[in-house]
Amino acid sequence: MISFREEFTEIFKSLGLEKYAVSESAERFEILYESLVETNKVMNLTALTEQRQVILGHFADSLMAADKIKEGAQVIDVGCGGGFPTLPLAIARPDISITALDSTAKKLTFVSAMADRLGLDVKTLPMRAEDASKMPEYRETFDVCVSRAVARLNVLDEICLPFVKKGGTFVAMKGADAELEYSEAEKGIKTLGGELVAFDKLNIDELGARALIVVRKAGNTPQKYPRAYAKIKKNPI
Repeated sequence: MISFREEFTEIFKSLGLEKYAVSESAERFEILYESLVETNKVMNLTALTEQRQVILGHFADSLMAADKIKEGAQVIDVGCGGGFPTLPLAIARPDISITALDSTAKKLTFVSAMADRLGLDVKTLPMRAEDASKMPEYRETFDVCVSRAVARLNVLDEICLPFVKKGGTFVAMKGADAELEYSEAEKGIKTLGGELVAFDKLNIDELGARALIVVRKAGNTPQKYPRAYAKIKKNPI
């Protein structure tokens, strides 16, 4: 069987991510992989546990957004689950600080434990996003908001954009339906103070179509947003 380090290096080079495959990072990713698989035996963190699947589907996929984050940024990952993209981003980009938000507190115990073990600048926030973004200490205070595999964009925009400061960015990590999702969300994004600045299509052989939708926060989000989640989902802006 191919070693983790060999497979990790091969995959990252093939995807143009070799700058994130330096020795110290590779060691941390290996520790993260081993801990993820072990913890997953007692806590449902991921459906992916095979070595190649995790390197591709969690580590490399999470880092597709790495170059969209400015140096020294304060980042919030909305709906981080078991730590993706939070943990890979924190390993690859030690210059940034990440707040990992999720409503499932037990998953954040894993994220926090891994951040401590690996020496990563990660804080955890066990709250619903629509509640947290109404709090002064979180509302429009982040340079970047990222979110992966959480909700359709016309729901996600109202959950995420209230966290982003004016001039900051919201990076939605999407799959094959990204264009349709953007068309559904375009009006809402503008209402919430955002404007599209990039729509990057990616195609990774073993993962399929991917897209990064990058929205700049051009104006402040009206105070009435976000609404309660049930209302957001039932009647997107």
